[in-house]
Amino acid sequence: MTESLTAFELLLQIDQRCRLLAADLPSQPTRQDSWSGIGFRLGEHWYVAPMGEVSEVLHEPRVTQLPGVKPWVKGVANLRGRLLPIMDLSGFIGHELSNLRKQRRVLVVEHNEVFAGLLVDEVFGLQHFAQDSLEPVDTLSGPIAPFIKGRFQREQSWQVFSPFALAQSQSFMNVARGDAAIL
Repeated sequence: MTESLTAFELLLQIDQRCRLLAADLPSQPTRQDSWSGIGFRLGEHWYVAPMGEVSEVLHEPRVTQLPGVKPWVKGVANLRGRLLPIMDLSGFIGHELSNLRKQRRVLVVEHNEVFAGLLVDEVFGLQHFAQDSLEPVDTLSGPIAPFIKGRFQREQSWQVFSPFALAQSQSFMNVARGDAAIL
């Protein structure tokens, strides 16, 4: 004779049988910590900016030029109602921007009180590297050296560029041309 079970008791029995017969999940290999960033190019050099230091990537927007600023300040653009200063990163470090306008992108940086767009030659999207493959860079010189925090090696050298370090730099914040009249 079978005893009568409530619907709840029947569900509990089914659950217990399923748990007994269920196969274990395959074991997952231990995952190596990875470092991710936005890859970009300036001239012949390849860089990667940490994910947390770039808030978005844009196509090159229309800009309104500003009087009395250094040549690497391209102007300001309207980004969803906010004025976004557009800075030519190649010009800032003393190089020329690529003529291939279709490939240019703007990396938007928002750090403390700084909201700026960095115009670069090309963006290569999200790049992943093994965290333990980060190499220090000691022999770098030039205007970009203070903003390089290491390098990853894969097909070519990817230098780790810190937009936050750039945003804290006095030379980057000083956009007024030396001969500009102060009103």
